[in-house]
Amino acid sequence: MLSEKRRPVEGKPLLIDLRSDTVTKPTDEMRRAMSQAEVGDDVYGEDPTVNRLEEEAAAWLGKEAALFVPTGTMGNQLAVMAHCLPGDEVYVEAESHVYWYENGGIARLSLAQPRQIPTPNGRLTPQLLENALRPPNIHYTTARLVCVENTHNRAGGRVQPKLEFDALSDFAHARGLKVHLDGARLANAAVAQGISLADAAKGADSVMCCLSKGLCAPVGSVLAGRKDFIESARKGRKLLGGGMRQAGVLAAAGLVSIRSMVPRLADDHALAKAIAEELAQLEGLSCDAKSVETNMIMVDLDRAAEPVIEALGREGVLCGSAGPRRIRLVTHRDVAAAAPKDVAHAFAAALRA
Repeated sequence: MLSEKRRPVEGKPLLIDLRSDTVTKPTDEMRRAMSQAEVGDDVYGEDPTVNRLEEEAAAWLGKEAALFVPTGTMGNQLAVMAHCLPGDEVYVEAESHVYWYENGGIARLSLAQPRQIPTPNGRLTPQLLENALRPPNIHYTTARLVCVENTHNRAGGRVQPKLEFDALSDFAHARGLKVHLDGARLANAAVAQGISLADAAKGADSVMCCLSKGLCAPVGSVLAGRKDFIESARKGRKLLGGGMRQAGVLAAAGLVSIRSMVPRLADDHALAKAIAEELAQLEGLSCDAKSVETNMIMVDLDRAAEPVIEALGREGVLCGSAGPRRIRLVTHRDVAAAAPKDVAHAFAAALRA
């Protein structure tokens, strides 16, 4: 997501792919479930596997109803469309995915106005939101929605703690604002805090969670909220071309994700910490292992990132850039436990090159 996808160097076996947790392959259990899935036409509401996924996902996220969507980006944009009227103001953290990586969707699809709020760590607070809010005035647009990202991608997979999120949600609701939670990696945030996803999403009016990242499903995300909100989002999904037919083949893998894949995310977090600790010992880069809270590692260089990324590829390690001198690494189920030392050796060789 943070840089163009890179293919393994020709003639060099791919050792470790740390570009993103989106590269995960479906598990054997998922493949079996997909091959045996009972299906129907989901646009007519007749796919029993999709219906089962939406029912279980709603309970999983602590909401009344849920909608299966092809991507997290579509889920986020459907939420903005359902919550906002044209011209409304949407408050976003300045480095958030919904602002940086969704092709201007807030403005293009909802005709709403995004308002960036800079933070030092990706975490919005009541004070920061209060500073951004403006009093009612004929000159100002209507404040309508706050979008929160947890975990925060560009902040390096940082977690917004439950108490902080609850305080922010209470503050927003007291001022008549809705709260949407971009929980693409909410499962990681929940595991890192030792709480359920429902608890992590409790203060949100709507929440999107990806099934296709660390949870290993091949395709799909879920959007959850009140029943009337989901009905509006379902209509928006059709408008955007997201009405799927025999989608139970995909939903079957999603059911495996939410039923059994969450606890193993702790392994990804431990592996990311171990990689960061190995990298922290190298010269020519800066890697703060203490800042690794989930499955992302940010590596700051004393030189341009792109040549180092190319050299890492030649060493069999794939990764992406998160800035001119920053590299992002993401652990996932398909990364071997031996990766920390292998990655450190690859970085040492790449920096020499």
